[in-house]
Amino acid sequence: MTDHRAEDSAVSGQPLLKKKPKRNLYAIGCAILASMTSILLGYDIGVMSGASIYIQEDLKISDVEVEILIGILNLYSLIGSAAAGRTSDWIGRRYTIVFAGAIFFTGALLMGFATNYAFLMVGRFVAGIGVGYALMIAPVYNAEVSPASSRGALTSFPEVFVNIGILLGYVANYAFSGLPINLGWRLMLGVGVFPSVILAVGVLTMPESPRWLVMQGRLGDAKHVLDKTSDSLEEAQLRLADIKEAAGIPEHCTEDVVQVPKHSHGEEVWKELLLHPTPPVRHILIAAVGFHFFQQMSGIDALVLYSPRIFRASGITDSSTLLLATVAVGFSKTIFTLIAIGFLDRVGRRPLLLTSVAGMIASLLCLGTSLTIVDHEKEKMMWASVVCLTMVLAYVGFFSIGMGPIAWVYSSEIFPLKLRAQGCSMGTAVNRIMSGVLTMTFITLYKAITMGGTFFLYGAIATVGWVFFYTMLPETQGRTLEDMEVLFGKFWRWREGYALLRNKRAVVC
Repeated sequence: MTDHRAEDSAVSGQPLLKKKPKRNLYAIGCAILASMTSILLGYDIGVMSGASIYIQEDLKISDVEVEILIGILNLYSLIGSAAAGRTSDWIGRRYTIVFAGAIFFTGALLMGFATNYAFLMVGRFVAGIGVGYALMIAPVYNAEVSPASSRGALTSFPEVFVNIGILLGYVANYAFSGLPINLGWRLMLGVGVFPSVILAVGVLTMPESPRWLVMQGRLGDAKHVLDKTSDSLEEAQLRLADIKEAAGIPEHCTEDVVQVPKHSHGEEVWKELLLHPTPPVRHILIAAVGFHFFQQMSGIDALVLYSPRIFRASGITDSSTLLLATVAVGFSKTIFTLIAIGFLDRVGRRPLLLTSVAGMIASLLCLGTSLTIVDHEKEKMMWASVVCLTMVLAYVGFFSIGMGPIAWVYSSEIFPLKLRAQGCSMGTAVNRIMSGVLTMTFITLYKAITMGGTFFLYGAIATVGWVFFYTMLPETQGRTLEDMEVLFGKFWRWREGYALLRNKRAVVC
């Protein structure tokens, strides 16, 4: 990481950093608090995997209604994702996180007290909006508050808390599974109010994003935050200068409060993103949208949400064993995401991502093969159940070490400041649409082409994704905004940007 940062400094004409900076504990604390909002989505994913079994039995609903119940939250979250960009530019990143927690709190209460399927769907609608807000705002805040030396690790924190939420949901399933059916699933869903309360209280203790403060003309407040979240005062000054330039504020303006040019508030953002994008912005948009598309369509939410059905198809029939197996899935996701944090700012985005997707492809093919064998054999085969469980754990492990966290890191760091909130909002919207399509078709799909055939299909999609990532996504580890504009815009010829940066460095040196 030191070498990359030194190269970036040389390219931008800044002094080379001689020593690797210590971890900024204040920035880490801020990132942790902001990332806790992702627990809301994770808990819902985890808890619905088990609760749906009891909901179907208690409310006497069909498989199609189960699919809709589980997957519709992702489509509802589009409303929150679409509104989050504008809301965060209006009231700030911090209060947008609080707002997300309040909405999810209301949704969890409604689901916990639901008396029928229609009432439950109302709760899913409200909770989905809160999830949409949470998904979009946490990576944006972390990217804007993080120093360059740890931006990748801190921006991946939301994925860690998604997995913690999933694990908590699985644990809640197991803890309440012994209660009467009509009470157990309501407690599973209703307990989701507690993370949202803790989140709202904790977020109020963290500072506002320095980039948002500059966009409001509050340079004094932004400088104070940057001084505390940067690795050095020199870096804080450089970050402030970069943000001022991106916001259209002249360098000589040093007052605590200044007038911000009107165009920096984002009135024409959508025009710059969609109607008349520059080649770099067009490439960035394709990269972000494509990343989120392949992240979901490679099957992750289907494996997590329907893991009890997958294990049952492999031959595991005992309810307690099924729920314990799902807890193992939650542990695997969490542990490997924590491992990924340690490598993101050392190894880089591309090596982790390409390794991750290759491992996912291999796991999906093995899982599809073992389930196909089980489907064609009449007798129960213990080895097949073990292989299926192992491949599911391997798949979520490979996903969590690369594809999972890097999707949010990458999309939040490549957009220019003025386009970041809305750009990330678009990426999140695509993520939720694809997740909704995936989860609302899984049962119907595996009944049509078998469980094994479904995972072969996901493996084929992941293979196309690997080719897309290899050809279209440049390495962004430690790169500055100026570097991004050089790297992006050439699409599959992005390696030419590296040559330009190396030549520029040679001239500077």
